[in-house]
Amino acid sequence: QVQLVESGGGLVLPGGSLRLSCAASGFSLDDYVIGWFRQAPGKEREFVATVSWSGSNQYYADPGKGGFTISRARVNNTISLQMNVLKPEDTDVYYCALDLGIRGGSFHYPGRYDYWGQGTQVTVSS
Repeated sequence: QVQLVESGGGLVLPGGSLRLSCAASGFSLDDYVIGWFRQAPGKEREFVATVSWSGSNQYYADPGKGGFTISRARVNNTISLQMNVLKPEDTDVYYCALDLGIRGGSFHYPGRYDYWGQGTQVTVSS
């Protein structure tokens, strides 16, 4: 059974950093993508970044933002999202999602992804 479990969210001061983790299990494919999305109450889920399972390819919603870095740790099948210089507008629930490469479509499109974690709350506030 596929499972994605996010962790690492919390309350942080503006300008601070958080590292989110997504522990993935229950599948053994060699070619798929893990994405991070964010969602505010009453709003649509918004794409943040993706990484290939090899870890060699990353794609960001805003490459010029500079504060977010997605990576994969092979040793424990964990995908991380390092978030630096956080702002109050980064406050959201953050989700990781698995793309098996079946549905197609843009990486930005939530419908492309087959499985989702439960989300982790990130709050940036003084």
